[in-house]
Amino acid sequence: MAGDSGNSDGGSNRDEEVQIQIADSSKAATSSTHEVPIQNSPVKSWQWWLMVGVNMFFLIAGQTASTLLGRFYYNQGGNSKWMSTFVQTAGFPVLFIALFLFRSKTSSTQTVTSSPAPTISIPKITLIYVVLGLIIAADDLMYSYGLLYLPVSTYSLICASQLAFNAVFSYFLNAQKFTPLIFNSVVLLTFSASLLGVDEDSQGTTSISHGKYILGFLLTLGASATYSLILSLMQVTFEKVIKRETFSVVLNMQIYTALVATLASLVGLFASGEWMTLQGEMHAFQSGKLSYVMTLLWTAISWQVASVGVVGLIFVVSSLFSNVISTLALPIIPVFAVIFFHDKMDGVKIIAMLMAIWGFMSYGHQLYVDGKKGRKTTVNVEETS
Repeated sequence: MAGDSGNSDGGSNRDEEVQIQIADSSKAATSSTHEVPIQNSPVKSWQWWLMVGVNMFFLIAGQTASTLLGRFYYNQGGNSKWMSTFVQTAGFPVLFIALFLFRSKTSSTQTVTSSPAPTISIPKITLIYVVLGLIIAADDLMYSYGLLYLPVSTYSLICASQLAFNAVFSYFLNAQKFTPLIFNSVVLLTFSASLLGVDEDSQGTTSISHGKYILGFLLTLGASATYSLILSLMQVTFEKVIKRETFSVVLNMQIYTALVATLASLVGLFASGEWMTLQGEMHAFQSGKLSYVMTLLWTAISWQVASVGVVGLIFVVSSLFSNVISTLALPIIPVFAVIFFHDKMDGVKIIAMLMAIWGFMSYGHQLYVDGKKGRKTTVNVEETS
């Protein structure tokens, strides 16, 4: 904000900033109470859709790459649950590069106001980051145990339940409205992932005891619910606590929660004693030591790319939309598995992909309808004023 010596310049800049909603100086009083959605401006609408597209790419590409690399890690002899948990957040330092690039760029996605940015309580936001980071670490560990104790097909089927959990949390925590199109999208994507999970493979659990199988089932179900809760809590934090609309806010959320989760994973790695097995695991890795290190490195980076997409979509759209896109990636992964691991692509997987695309288009159409209604509302307000 400009100081007293720059009031004249700051005033003119603010007039230019809010001229979409203020016709003349006599309407200045209304600018503080009537907020105009940023997507109502053609330029801002283009920027908003670009932001959505970039974050969708980050999420789908990052999730696909990290899943394939995770499968490669286990296929080549990796077996550490805490290491698998650790790499899901340990790549956060690479985000400092993006934070440096985007710190000075504002990406408003909801409203344009003439009021100054709200002051954030440092103790409060620190507590939020710590709590979210610990929840993320616990969630990652539950997923690691679930994948260890369950067949891939059962694991994928249970993970698809995160959309149902997110629908509940979004309704109560984020006041998410459910239209027929959104409901159709959620149902289609859930069925798509479920269909894929049933067909993924039919491997049994003969080497896993019944007790561990039940534990894996419950932990994966709990992880899916916890993941959905995390998304809704992040959205609440953006809307109620941070109240700032810059991409650096998204990166700060990811960096500091990932830092806490990484530290928690390190504590778990050493407390469990798994750290003592890592050297032997690296020597026994079928592709070699270098491949072992690069697999873990790029898995960590891929998870961070996906996480930026997740948090970015929560920031730009909603937690439910972020979860929908996350579920959309599940049927896409087998396509790359066919290319890199020579998996079989059967008719059921093709149908699952088509259902996922249909569900995504349904949600995308709802966004288009909402944007169109928003533009009409703004025009009517401007005409009456």
